[in-house]
Amino acid sequence: MNISLETRQAYFEVDYIIELLSDYEKNKIPKKLRDFFKREKYANYEKNININNIIENKALKKETLALVAFLNMKYICEDENEKQRLRNIYAKNEIAYQEQLREKYNPDNLFKNKLSNVMHDNFENSNKNTALIEIKEKRLLQKIIDKIKNIFTKYLT
Repeated sequence: MNISLETRQAYFEVDYIIELLSDYEKNKIPKKLRDFFKREKYANYEKNININNIIENKALKKETLALVAFLNMKYICEDENEKQRLRNIYAKNEIAYQEQLREKYNPDNLFKNKLSNVMHDNFENSNKNTALIEIKEKRLLQKIIDKIKNIFTKYLT
């Protein structure tokens, strides 16, 4: 199994946080899982984590926060009301994230923006490169006269 360096660094951070828990809370997490984080973490990862302001300074990786949230929900949190409150928060966050993705990558908007930009650029370029040329239509009689003049000039010269 190939585990990316980023994931191994997140495992290091999770293992660090687990070690900060009380023995009672730590033992709620299955030993097999704790051993997995210890075994698979990036051992040479140097990270100074200040436990007092982890969230405010965004000191942890997103993957770490997701894993800690999962461990808390699955193993540590015992109060059903608290679990439900957390589920609601996670659901709201997921909805907001999906809306953000939909806004950013909505195919309709992508094509609209691209089409309007292309049309705008083409319009500007066409205005810069072309000018109106006035073409005067000759009357039929004038065309006939010009034709006759051309014939006589050819024979006279």
